Amino acid sequence: MWSMSCARVGLNQRVLELPSCRVKRRSLWRRRSGVCCLFSPTQNVSVQMPSLNPITTGPVSVSSLLEVVADDLHKLNTNLKSLIGAENPVLISAAEQIFGAGGKRLRPALVFLVSRATAQLTGLKELTVEHQRLAEIIEMIHTASLIHDDVIDDSELRRGKQTIHQMYGTKVAVLAGDFMFAQSSWFLANLENLEVIKLISQVIKDFASGEIKQASSFFNVDLTLEDYLLKSYYKTASLIASSTKAAAIFSSSNPTICNEMYEYGKNLGLSFQVVDDILDFTQSAEQLGKPAASDLRKGNLTAPVIFALQEEPKLREIIDSEFMEEGSLEKAIELVHSCGGIKKAQDLAKEKGNFAMQNLQCLPQSEFKTALENMVRYNLERID
Repeated sequence: MWSMSCARVGLNQRVLELPSCRVKRRSLWRRRSGVCCLFSPTQNVSVQMPSLNPITTGPVSVSSLLEVVADDLHKLNTNLKSLIGAENPVLISAAEQIFGAGGKRLRPALVFLVSRATAQLTGLKELTVEHQRLAEIIEMIHTASLIHDDVIDDSELRRGKQTIHQMYGTKVAVLAGDFMFAQSSWFLANLENLEVIKLISQVIKDFASGEIKQASSFFNVDLTLEDYLLKSYYKTASLIASSTKAAAIFSSSNPTICNEMYEYGKNLGLSFQVVDDILDFTQSAEQLGKPAASDLRKGNLTAPVIFALQEEPKLREIIDSEFMEEGSLEKAIELVHSCGGIKKAQDLAKEKGNFAMQNLQCLPQSEFKTALENMVRYNLERID
C-alpha cells in the first residue's frame, strides 16, 4: 500500500492524486489550467482505503449498467452517422465502419448517467438538447482518437475487426480522424457554453500531449509512475473527466457538484486505463481483439511493468535491449508476473476506483447514481 500526497488547486485546475510508490521526491509540475501533482518523499506508510461494498448481487453486466439510459443511447446511435455529414462517401464509409464495429458506448453512457443524476438535484425533469449533443460530441471525439491511435500504433485490429487505415489506407484514416475532430469541434461551438467549450477543447489538446509523451518514452526504463499516470490522464481520463463535468454543468449544478463529477470521471478513467494495461498481460489475443502484451512489445511501459522494474534489475536490462535476443520478450512478461507487477497494478486500479466512489457521495440516491457506482465495479471485476 502506498501513501497519498496531493496538491489541491482551484476549480480551473485539474488535480491528479498520484501514489508515491517508491519514487524519488519530484518537484511540483504545473501548467496553466492543467494538471498539478506533487509526490511525497519515499516512505512506506499504510493507508486504510474504503471498501467497494456491493450494491448489486453477482457480476455487473454492461447491459445492466446501460439499461437506465437505453433510450438515450438508442437516440445517440441513430444520430451519430448523420452527424458526420454526407459530403464525402469515403468518410461516411469509414464512419460506418468504426461506429458499426461494436463498442459499449460507455463514454456517452456516463454523460447520460451524470446528466440524469445531477438533473435530479436541480429539478430538471428531462435532459436538455445540450445534454444529448454533448454525448454525441464525446463519442465522436473518442472515435476520432481511436482512428488516429490505430494509425500511430499501426494496429491491424480494433474490437476484433480491421482498422480504418488497414481498410482504406493511412491517408484516409488520418483525414477521417481529422474530420471527426473538426466536426465535433463545430458542434461543440454551437453549444454556446464557453465553460464547456474550453473544457472539451482542452481534451483534444490532451490527446496530442499524451501521444507525444508516449512516443518520447518508449523503452524508457526510468519512466516513473507519475509519468505513466499523467500520460494515462491525457490519453484516457481527460475525456471522461471533462465530459462528466460538462454534463453536470448542463444540469445547472453548483460548482462543488461539477467538480466532484470531474473528479469521478478522472479517477474512473485512470482506473479503466490501469485495468486495460493489466489485461494486456493477463488476457489472450482473442480476448483482447489485438496481440497480447502489445504495449510492452512496442516499448510502451505501463503500470505492471513500472512496478516490476522496481523489484527486478534483470527486467531493466531486457527492456533496455529492446528485446533483441530471442525469447527476451517472453522472459520480460514472465518477470512482470513473478515480481508482483500485476498485483500492485491491481491495487492501483482499486485505489482509483475507491476515490471515484467517494466522489459520488454528493449525489442523491437514485438508479442513475447506482449505475455510476456499478460502472466502477464493472471495471474492477475485469481483473478479479
